[in-house]
Amino acid sequence: MIKAVLWDFGGVLTSSPFEAFNRFETEKGLPQNFIRSINATNPDTNAWAQFESNKMSVDAFDAAFASESRDKGHEIPGKDVLALLSGDIRPKMVAALRKIKQSYAVGCITNNVKSGKGAGMARSSVKAKAVSNVMALFDVVIESSVIGLRKPDPKIYQLTCEEMGVDPCDALFIDDLGINLKPAKAMGMQTIKVLNESQALDDLSSALNLDFSDIEH
Repeated sequence: MIKAVLWDFGGVLTSSPFEAFNRFETEKGLPQNFIRSINATNPDTNAWAQFESNKMSVDAFDAAFASESRDKGHEIPGKDVLALLSGDIRPKMVAALRKIKQSYAVGCITNNVKSGKGAGMARSSVKAKAVSNVMALFDVVIESSVIGLRKPDPKIYQLTCEEMGVDPCDALFIDDLGINLKPAKAMGMQTIKVLNESQALDDLSSALNLDFSDIEH
């Protein structure tokens, strides 16, 4: 019996940063999915992993990512990548979150980075406020940059469940990356992979037995 719904943030409640990556690659004449290929190389120890776990400063990440990308044939400063991370809020998904919150506990597990001077990822005040308003809806928010753990480390899912007072078998986790869903599923959670907004809403409706017909999609 599902008692809690755990959400990823970027790519679920916001548009995917991968879309911004692809636009950047097209503009710069880079191979498609080049940035993702760098992040997928040595995923537990690379610059991205260390930065999301708060083990590396913005300046150190800038240099380390540049080095990793240079080794693959095209140098990209890390700060250029950070500038692409801020997606747009998906209003329909937020509306679904609000409705789900009426019947279930809700938590957020997000791999994120700490912004800093020169990080190149400053949001507009309007967007920052919108993100803050969404985050305020959650009963528990677990951020990789705060606790020093990141998905797909099983410990971050266990910690979230402990903070929410639920057993993993009583939780549903929704994320846009299959690699992040596998540990959750292995722990007994039901999982939903977000391919697009409409599909995600349909899957949430079926899993939770909630009617989202008032949310156009």
